[in-house]
Amino acid sequence: MNKVFLVGRLTRDPELRTLPSGKPVANFVVATNEFRGNGAPERTEYHNLVAWDRLAEICGQFLSKGQLVDIEGRLQTRQWDDDGGLRHWKTEVVIANLEMLSGRGKKEYAKEAQAVAATGEDGMPVSIVSGADSPDEVVVAM
Repeated sequence: MNKVFLVGRLTRDPELRTLPSGKPVANFVVATNEFRGNGAPERTEYHNLVAWDRLAEICGQFLSKGQLVDIEGRLQTRQWDDDGGLRHWKTEVVIANLEMLSGRGKKEYAKEAQAVAATGEDGMPVSIVSGADSPDEVVVAM
């Protein structure tokens, strides 16, 4: 049986591209942590992931760096020879199911806050005030 379950955070935004055949593919990396206990240091592993078709489009649209995701998939190892004749191998997880555990990414909230700030939910102009607690926090004042 070839089955993988991972829960981790995206290390960067997914790279969404379309193959010449028109098939969408998304590539990204998820970091997982292993807590060993007994004073041993935490160990981080990085996993290459690939999503195809509609799932790739969803990943490209809704996922962003730092989001917590639950992945189910299978391991796949590819090999190829480069122009210099060197053989390369890459092992990745081909995603079958994905669940976003941390909701929308920061970019989505920032976009929504900017849109609300530009027009207001009721169409009235409003202003954006930066929060004092965090530079990433946006407070909408009406």
